[in-house]
Amino acid sequence: MSDHHRFGGKVAFITGAASGIGRATAIAFAAEGARVAILDRTEDALSETADALRKAGSSPLAIACDVSQPDQVEAAIGRVVETFGRLDIAFNNAGVENKAAPVHEIELAEWDRILDINLRGTFVCMKHELAQMVRQGSGVIVNTSSGAGVRGVAGGASYTASKHAIIGLTKAAALDYAKRNIRVNAVLPGNIETPMMDRFTDGDIQKAIDLEPVGRLGKPEEIADAVLWMSADLGAFVTGAAVSVDGGWSL
Repeated sequence: MSDHHRFGGKVAFITGAASGIGRATAIAFAAEGARVAILDRTEDALSETADALRKAGSSPLAIACDVSQPDQVEAAIGRVVETFGRLDIAFNNAGVENKAAPVHEIELAEWDRILDINLRGTFVCMKHELAQMVRQGSGVIVNTSSGAGVRGVAGGASYTASKHAIIGLTKAAALDYAKRNIRVNAVLPGNIETPMMDRFTDGDIQKAIDLEPVGRLGKPEEIADAVLWMSADLGAFVTGAAVSVDGGWSL
């Protein structure tokens, strides 16, 4: 049974919160007492998530933010601290999938788009999150990588490269801040019931199910459970970890 006070008084910052894993995680944090800031590219995209959080008894802070734009990220962190006074937990979840193509057919603009959002966006968020966490003397960061962060995916070189790199970034940051009371980990989702999976499979979800050893897709809430565990005191001795939550897909 969940401890509904596990994150009482804590402030959680979640990117890519308009749908899927980001929305499920925002709802889970709110249900356990956190004050939650939700971010996506437009405020309109966040309306359903914000409504769900209000139903959970929370008063969310919704912020339009493109994580590939450093000035927007810095401003967003500033708003969170101005509104809530601190930043305890950051879930860097914003990301996009690539257009499937073998390496020699990938356009440079498409490569840059994927790396700018998935990798550079994660780095920029971490840079400003960590600066605030250092000032206050504590914090937890969880980055969304992927099962594609530990294996290859045909036709997915740019996405795969970005997700491998997020794991390396996570491990390096964990060492940088281990003695500053700041933990940094990564969650590696497998094939999950999300709008991204619908796009990736062109609506043929069975293709993704067939890849899963357990014979089903994961649920966004199952990823949220892992993120909350890593963010809570139960995960207090865990840093630099890349935790697969993928039904065995990456084995």
